Amino acid sequence: MRVLVTRPAHSATRTAQRLREMGHEPVLLPLRQPLHDSAGAATALAATNGPIAVTSAEAVRVVSALGEQLRPHLARPLFAVGEATAKEAQSLGFQSVAASSGNGRDLADLVAAQRADGLLYLAGTPRAETFEAGLHERGIRFSIAECYRMQPVAPSPAEIDAIFAGGPPQAVLFYSRQTADDFFNVAELRSALPEESGIRLLCLSEAVAEAIPVALKKNAVIAPMPDEKSLLSLL
Repeated sequence: MRVLVTRPAHSATRTAQRLREMGHEPVLLPLRQPLHDSAGAATALAATNGPIAVTSAEAVRVVSALGEQLRPHLARPLFAVGEATAKEAQSLGFQSVAASSGNGRDLADLVAAQRADGLLYLAGTPRAETFEAGLHERGIRFSIAECYRMQPVAPSPAEIDAIFAGGPPQAVLFYSRQTADDFFNVAELRSALPEESGIRLLCLSEAVAEAIPVALKKNAVIAPMPDEKSLLSLL
């Protein structure tokens, strides 16, 4: 099956390998790229001493550039959304990592269950604010350091033609609401998915699926859990 992957290039490369191992043909079309602010992350870490929270592996990649500056912070408890992000943090050297199995609200539940307070949230922008909302509801004190921005990447008409010239994909993977919005805001991509095409639009969560145009909702499928393993299980 030809599967179109709309993730940023770094993550898409690993997804492509998983798809090949499953017997599929990955086609990569990154629609966002990260712009890191490692200096901002370093300043925030130096100004705090409590637990750390991340809702994306991108935040872990930001602090991976700090080298020796990160070492004093590796013993701080770290809370992560999803096992994949938790594993990235552990591989970087964080010694006490706890992972939630769902979204940002589930992570807030985990933080509350462990009675963590004075949290530093290493965040990206744009983002859903479910984690912050969950912390507010539970009365947990926290600060936010926006340490990366996901910049839109506009594919050229030639890139789009090249992708569809090899035959249309049978499925498109959407990992974020922003990326799905980006996809359907490109006229050439929207027109490449006629209503009768039957191309499956696989979404990581209900929030992501909200970006699918009404005429294509019948082709959308939502992963049972908001993680890549669940998403790929829909293929």
